[in-house]
Amino acid sequence: MLYYLAEYINKTFNPPGFDVFKFLTWRSALSAITAMIISFWIGPKILNVLNKKRVADEIRADGPQTHLAKSGTPTMGGVIIILAIIGPVVLWSDIKNTYILIIILATVWMGIVGFIDDYLKVFKKMKKGLVARYKLMNQIGLGLVVACLIFFLPEFEKINSVTTIPFIKQIEFDFSYLYIPIMVFIITATSNAVNLTDGIDGLAIGTVGIAGLALGLIAYISGNEIFSNYLDIIYLPGNGELMVYCAALVGASLGFLWFNSYPAQVIMGDTGSLALGGAIGTLSILVKKEFLLPILGGIFFATSLSVIAQRYYFKYTKKRFGEGKRIFKMAPLHHHFELSGIPEPKIVTRYYIIAVILAIVTFATFKIR
Repeated sequence: MLYYLAEYINKTFNPPGFDVFKFLTWRSALSAITAMIISFWIGPKILNVLNKKRVADEIRADGPQTHLAKSGTPTMGGVIIILAIIGPVVLWSDIKNTYILIIILATVWMGIVGFIDDYLKVFKKMKKGLVARYKLMNQIGLGLVVACLIFFLPEFEKINSVTTIPFIKQIEFDFSYLYIPIMVFIITATSNAVNLTDGIDGLAIGTVGIAGLALGLIAYISGNEIFSNYLDIIYLPGNGELMVYCAALVGASLGFLWFNSYPAQVIMGDTGSLALGGAIGTLSILVKKEFLLPILGGIFFATSLSVIAQRYYFKYTKKRFGEGKRIFKMAPLHHHFELSGIPEPKIVTRYYIIAVILAIVTFATFKIR
């Protein structure tokens, strides 16, 4: 809204230096700063409410024993993240931009699903929260809506089902009629992957922030005809506006990390993890870099893979030998490292380092082609 106000003032009165608001970089910086301010402002207020209402998720008895000390830590802190993202995006972005409307839809949609899940766990004392099939139905539903919008809207007509291939230039891959089901899979898988990564203090929010920063830069490049032509990637008019959203995501991540770093004062819960996972998946689709998601989101990919491998290996060995065996001491992977004696803050720091390296590798694929 402030973007439109600034635009009106600039056109009507033409004050000196006021045209700075038309630049994406300036509005993105304002978006990140606003997101941090909102986080620092509403964070303590929401924390007080959560503490008064005793909104705390139960710590799993079968998890790492060190986590039992976290019992009573407020959950549903994802509300802070969502407000800190949506607020700046509404203020500083071109809210009529289709890319912005889609990413807001994805964030809010999965945020509501996560909120219902947390609410059922905390207030209704349903240990598993929202029934898995209903959660999956909503993830698939979001994927269908996002995929259909991109596939059928006229403005995406020429690039609706194509994507960039890493390491290969001048060739674009066309998903064709498989586009919709594959995009549904990406959003569902990424949403669940970030949810699984949210297992220790500061892990999910930090790695999401790093991925969000990389996706923001990709959006800026994709929406710039000169840069996209130079790097020989798909030019997406209007895509640069997503940089304002990604900047808000980074600012909100830093703001929430202030409260979520070890030892956490608040946990994001499914309210935050499902929303952030849905957003990362949707962003990768909107910037047409679906094949880069396993690299950029390597942390989330490895986390999901560890859970899948652990589960199916246990079932296989139990069926064949009568006794289930495990690959890891505990899944997801970060719990394996915990049980191996690595302190929680060190695990998180190392994951951050890996996430930064993966982001650098992602950008390197644009030139190694």
